[in-house]
Amino acid sequence: MDYGYARVSTSQQDLERQFNALAKAGVDPNRIYSDKKSGATTDRPGLIDVFDRLRPGDVLVVYTLDRLGRTVRNVLNQIHDLREAGVGLRTLADTIPIDTSKPGDAMSELAIILLSLFAQMERTYALERAAHARAVREEKGLRAGRKLASNSEQHLEWARHLRAVDHLTMAEITAKTGIPRTSLYRHFLRMDDRAVSAG
Repeated sequence: MDYGYARVSTSQQDLERQFNALAKAGVDPNRIYSDKKSGATTDRPGLIDVFDRLRPGDVLVVYTLDRLGRTVRNVLNQIHDLREAGVGLRTLADTIPIDTSKPGDAMSELAIILLSLFAQMERTYALERAAHARAVREEKGLRAGRKLASNSEQHLEWARHLRAVDHLTMAEITAKTGIPRTSLYRHFLRMDDRAVSAG
């Protein structure tokens, strides 16, 4: 079953073009979810709703890949999570179309490889910034790192850190924190991703 997701960054922008393209691509309008939110925030009810409904064999259709998130790493994490759940992803208007519902599709694999290269560049720069910030804190005699606790709020904060800073997948975060994946989608995705916003 195909599901659609559309997003614009502000409430003043119009979703009609994306809705029309998704419907033209064969997505039932009743299965199109949307947000009028910046890609820098994870507080996107439409995205959470569609992820809750996706099942193995389904396909998520978006107008362009950047509708899923602002950073390359975030989008790659979404693709990986969908693949792990047995869900395909199809884009409609990207320069290099992606359709992970077709195993072995050469153009999709090329697009993902290119995205991975860009993500690695992003990660390298992020690590350099983090190392610099850590060195500055240590020079000032401030403690580097974070103290973890066992209550649920701090577990969710830890999960957010693992996702935004360490770029772990949902499966890896579940393994590290013990938080079920469904809880991560319902709660963790609603938390402000300060690391993405700062980037």
